[in-house]
This record gives sequence, structure tokens and C-alpha cells, in this order.
Amino acid sequence: MKFTDLFIRRPVLTLVVCAMIVMLGLLALLNLPIRQYPQLESATITITTEYPGARSQLMQGFVTQPISQAVASVDGVDYLSSTSTQGKSVITVRLKLNADSNKALTEIMAAVNQVKYRLPEGAYDSVVAKSSGEGTAVIYIGFSSKDIGLPAITDYISRVVQPRVAAIDGVAEAQILGGQKLAMRLWLDPARMAARNLSASDVAEAIRQNNFQAAPGQTKGQYVSANININTDLTSVDQFRQMVVRRDGDTLIRLSDIGTAELGATSYDTSGIMDGEPAVFIGLHATPAGNPLTIVGAVQDMMPQIRETMPPGMTANIVFEVARFIQASIDEVIKTLVEAVVIVAVVIFLFLGSLRSVLIPLVTIPLSLIGAAAIMSLFGFSINLLTLLSMVLAIGLVVDDAIVVVENVHRHIEEGKSPLQAALVGAREIAGPVIAMTLTLAAVYAPSA
Repeated sequence: MKFTDLFIRRPVLTLVVCAMIVMLGLLALLNLPIRQYPQLESATITITTEYPGARSQLMQGFVTQPISQAVASVDGVDYLSSTSTQGKSVITVRLKLNADSNKALTEIMAAVNQVKYRLPEGAYDSVVAKSSGEGTAVIYIGFSSKDIGLPAITDYISRVVQPRVAAIDGVAEAQILGGQKLAMRLWLDPARMAARNLSASDVAEAIRQNNFQAAPGQTKGQYVSANININTDLTSVDQFRQMVVRRDGDTLIRLSDIGTAELGATSYDTSGIMDGEPAVFIGLHATPAGNPLTIVGAVQDMMPQIRETMPPGMTANIVFEVARFIQASIDEVIKTLVEAVVIVAVVIFLFLGSLRSVLIPLVTIPLSLIGAAAIMSLFGFSINLLTLLSMVLAIGLVVDDAIVVVENVHRHIEEGKSPLQAALVGAREIAGPVIAMTLTLAAVYAPSA
């Protein structure tokens, strides 16, 4: 094969080609995404439906079952599971590997809307969310305070923190854990209500009549146009306590006569603790294509800005993140890569006994590995555990080819040829077998990788 003569006779061209390979490889290496494993489309879609006050049997029969039957026939669904608890139904739809999650999400939302009329009247609209399907979030951030209650912390997170972290590229859901939403809680005394012949439904009807949003519009004259503002809602604890539940002639029965009102949490069933203090956590789940390292890095950069907006007495800390484990695994493989290069250099020197002979195979190692980064970028690969391990295996393949060429050239030199003539003849003889050997090994290792 004569194409090897071109690079032997023109060393400047050879250096330029090698420099170009290194430059393109370094450029691609700096832009390649870093992940733990290769990117796979393995998505999970969650359908959450709430019906306050409904028992689990009702949720199972009238909410979970109709929705499950509707989404089970969607194309791309591998299997689904569901849980029905007091006032809440959660259906988890696991998609097949590499199925189009966007298409499946659209079809599932359409299926849920088709059975919406079959759900109980008091049930809330179903919330459909897509995530990568991992049980553990990519990162958890904890917010705690000795002076601020959990409902207030939850309100701050939902208004300030959640919208900011949910906008990070690759985040599918920013889930609040251990939170307690603010609510006006009415505590009724059954004995006092019975004495006045009142029931809980009477109180609920009074709330609907005294606490609602109205849009009265505006009034227009020939020269004046004015907006009409009326107060139709209750805005404080005292207003709820003074709310009239029923009028008996000249007697007004107020809420304070049959109970009391206080600002508290919607439910006290969930709570969290961080460093011995009540806390609320927010967990970020990645999209199927989301990069955990990128997400964690963005959150760490955002933490100083979040701390600046926090109320006095509140602390925020990252309590768990997966980036450190991913980075540790990658660092360990890189360490193995360096060790492999050193071992190869020592073995070559021990067998060839010449530093000059060792230099040639060693130059091919970084040249080949860095150049491979350009091919990886071209095909959309990422730097992950599998690609790094393949580079470790590739060191042996690269060195084998270089040693074969060096040994063949050295044989011709011993036969009396000049170094230039030996290089020309030796490269011609061995170029074909080296290419065939490389392609064969690549075909063997590619399926397993």
C-alpha cells in the first residue's frame, strides 16, 4: 500500500495532520457532555389525581381504575403501577426503552382527558408529569428554621425557590417534600353547634357565600369610566372568626360562637427534619435526557443567590446529590487509564530495551485517544464510564499496532536497509494486516460496548 509513503517522505505533512487530529480532538473533548452512563430514553410518566376527603377504596374504584384502563393502551407503555391513598391517586407509567416520551406524554394526556367525565365531581384535575424514572432525585435541598414554621417555609419555597430551580436545563420536576401548605383552619365545637342546630355543611355554605372572588367590571358615563372594586373575600383570621354563619331574626351566629379559626397547614401528616430542626426539602428529578452533573452544578452556582433572598433565620443546604458519586466513578476510571499508559510504557521498554522504540508507541496513545474524541462528538457520544473503559481497552489495541510496525521496520534495518528505506518497505508490508487487525478487533468489541 503506497499511501504510507506519503507520510514517511513528507514529515511536515505528518506533523500537520497529527496536530490537526489533536486540535479537533481537544476541541471535541472540551465540549463532550459528562454523564455516568450513555444517554438512554427511559422515561416514566406520573399521573397524580387528588380528591380531598375521599377514602382509599373510593379513589381506587372511581379514580385510579378508570385512568389506568385509559392509559394502558397507549403505544410505548411497558407497564404501569398505581397507589391509592386517602384523597390521592398516583399512577406510574413506565415506558419502553428508547420509546418517544414526548409522543407518549401527549397520548396519555389525551387518554386522561377522555375519562375526565367519569371522575367524581369533587376530584381535582389530574397532573401529568414526565421524568427519567429514577426513584431518587438528582439533588435534594433542605430549608430549615427555628423561628419560621413549616407552612411559612413551604410558602417561601413554592413562591421563590421552586420556579427558579425548575427552570434549570434538564430538570423534569421540582418536588417539595415534607412541606405543609398554608391554609385557614376552622375548628368547630360539635356541642356548641348542636345547641344552635348547625352542621358542618351550614358552615361550608357560609364560607362559599362570604369568601369568593368576584369580577364586577366597570361603570361608564359620558365622560367618566371607573373600575368597580368590591371586597367579597375574607383576608384575615379575625374576619373568619367574625363571619356570620346564620341569622336567626335579630340574632347573628358567628363562627366564633361555634368554634375558632387559625392560620395553619392544610395537613400535618408530613414533615421533615434537618440537623434536628423542622425542615422542608425540594428534590429535582431529571428529564430522560437531563445530565445530573449539569443540574447539580447549576444548583450549586445558584445557592448563593437563593441564600440572599431567604428570610432571616432560615438556612439552606444541599443534603444529597449524585454528582459526587458519578464524578468519583469517572475519576477512578481516569486513574485506571493513566495507570494503563504507565504499565504499557514499562512493558514496552522491558521487551524492546530502547527508549527510542518506546517513544513511538507512546506517542500514538494520546494521538489516538484524543482523536477519538472528535469521532465521539460526531456520533453524539458522551464521556461516561463505558466510553472511558473502552479507551482503557483501546490503549492495548493502539500499542499493538505501533509495536508491530516498529518491529517490522527494525527487522529491515537489521537486514541492511537504510532507516528511510526500511520505514517505506516495512510500512507497506504491514499496513494492510494492521488495518485488518484493527477492524476485526473493533467488530469484536463494538457489540459488547
